[in-house]
Amino acid sequence: MDFAPSPQARAYIDRVGGFIDTEIIPREREYLDALRSQENRWEAPELIGRLKAKARAEGLWNLFLPEVGATHSLPAPDRGAGLSVTEYAPLAELMGRSLIAPEVFNCNAPDTGNAEVLLHYGSDEQRARWLAPLLAGEIRSAFCMTEPDVASSDATTMTATATLAEDGATVVISGRKWWSTGIGHPDCRFVIFMGLTDPAAHRHARHSMVLVPLDTPGVRIERMLPVLGYYDEPHGHGEVFFTDVRLPSSAIIAGPGRGFEIAQGRLGPGRIHHCMRLIGLAERALELACRRSLERVAFGKPIANLGGNRERIARARIAINQCRLQVLHAAWLLDTAGAFGAMSELSQVKAAVPAMAQRVIDMAIQLHGGAGLSDDSPLAGSLAAARALRLADGPDEVHLAVVARFELAKYKGESQTA
Repeated sequence: MDFAPSPQARAYIDRVGGFIDTEIIPREREYLDALRSQENRWEAPELIGRLKAKARAEGLWNLFLPEVGATHSLPAPDRGAGLSVTEYAPLAELMGRSLIAPEVFNCNAPDTGNAEVLLHYGSDEQRARWLAPLLAGEIRSAFCMTEPDVASSDATTMTATATLAEDGATVVISGRKWWSTGIGHPDCRFVIFMGLTDPAAHRHARHSMVLVPLDTPGVRIERMLPVLGYYDEPHGHGEVFFTDVRLPSSAIIAGPGRGFEIAQGRLGPGRIHHCMRLIGLAERALELACRRSLERVAFGKPIANLGGNRERIARARIAINQCRLQVLHAAWLLDTAGAFGAMSELSQVKAAVPAMAQRVIDMAIQLHGGAGLSDDSPLAGSLAAARALRLADGPDEVHLAVVARFELAKYKGESQTA
C-alpha cells in the first residue's frame, strides 16, 4: 500500500487546490448573498454557472469518473480524468472544504452516483439521453429510494412499486419518497426511482430502478425538507409523490429485479466519496478553529490557551489524520478488490468519518462562540451536513452491524454462541 499521490494525481491536487483557494472560497460569501437576495432561492445564482464553465474549460471536471470517452462518445472535457478511487480521494477532500466546490467541478452527489449507475448499468439509449448531458453539467438529477412510512435502514421494506404491465411494454410507478437530494434544483431533469417489482422473488431480486423524467405526469414534489433548519437551496431534499406514473419498460435500468444489485454498486463509491469530502470539511473547520483561537482574546489570553482548547485542537488533528488514512485504505481496497472486497472497510469509514467531522465542527463552533452558530461562518451549515451524513446512505447502526458481522464470521467456527 502506497498512498503517495501519483504524478497525475499530484498535478490535479495542485490545480484543484489552487482553483478552490483563488476562485471558490473567496466567492462563497458572494454566492450566499446572491442566493439569499433572490426572490426565488431555488434558482441557482449566476455565479455558480460561471465557476462551472471555468472549471470545465480548465479540465477540472468529472474528476470522480474513470476516462470513458472512447467507449461512450463523450467530448473530451466530460470524459473524466482516468483516476483511481485512491487518486481521487485527495481531490474530493479538497472539494469538501467548500459546500459549493463539488458542484463547481461537476462532482456533486447525487449526480456522481447516478452517473456511475448509468455508466455501468445503463443502456446506450439511456446513456445518450441522460448520462451525456449530466456529465456536461447541462442537467442535474435526484435519487429516490428512502420512504417516510418504513424503516429506511432496511431497504427491503420499501412499499413504493415499479410494476410491469401485462404486455411487458410499460412500467407503472406509484409511491412516496422523501429525502430525495437534488430534487429542488432548477436543472433537475430526472430521478432514479427504486421500487418493488416482484414481491415473490428473492428479497434481493424484488426491486427495480427506473429512470423517471421529472416532468412525467403523476410526479409531484410535495414539499422541500429542512436539515436542522437548512434547506440546502437550490439543491434541497424533497418529498415526492409518484401516482400511476407510466413509462416504457426501457426506462428500467438493466432490467427488472436488479435494483439491489445496482444499489450496492452505486452506494459503495458514493459512501466513500462522502467520507472523502467530510475529511476536507473537518480540515477547514479545524483551520477556522485554530485561527479563531489565536486571534480572539479572553481573560487576557488567546482562547487557544483557555479551558483545555489546546487538547481539543490536538485531538481534532489526530482524529482527522486517523480517518484520512482509513479512507485511503478503503479506497485502495475498492481499487484492488472491488466493492464487495471492501464492504467492511466501506462501512467502517461510513460509521467513523461523519461522526468525527461532527465532533470537530462542533469544537470549532464552540471556539467561535455565537459567531459559530450564525451564517457569518460556514460552520453551522457544515454541522448540519455532517450530522445528516450519519443517516444518509445508511445509518451508523447499520454500518456497525456490517462490520460486526465480518468480524464475528472470522471466529464463528470456534464458538456455538457467535
